[in-house]
Amino acid sequence: MIIVVSKSEIREGKLAEYKGIAARLVEETRKEAGCISYDLCQDIDNSNILTFVEKWESMQALDAHMQTPHFTEIVPKLREMRVSSELNKYTQI
Repeated sequence: MIIVVSKSEIREGKLAEYKGIAARLVEETRKEAGCISYDLCQDIDNSNILTFVEKWESMQALDAHMQTPHFTEIVPKLREMRVSSELNKYTQI
């Protein structure tokens, strides 16, 4: 299993827009083969920090996800609304 944690700090005034666009990404991604879970979480202490927590059956499933039309269309829009981001990929041990 592959676990992805993608943390972003969202620009002031862009949080509602980011969450609205991200909701479509979550909805479409959950339908993909190989997707175990795909969630968007909001930091309790800083509402402008949002984190995608993803679980994939394999690296191949994750690679396929990153080639989907919804990913390639939505992720660039999300990037424009970020102050910063960090992406980490893990394997379960």
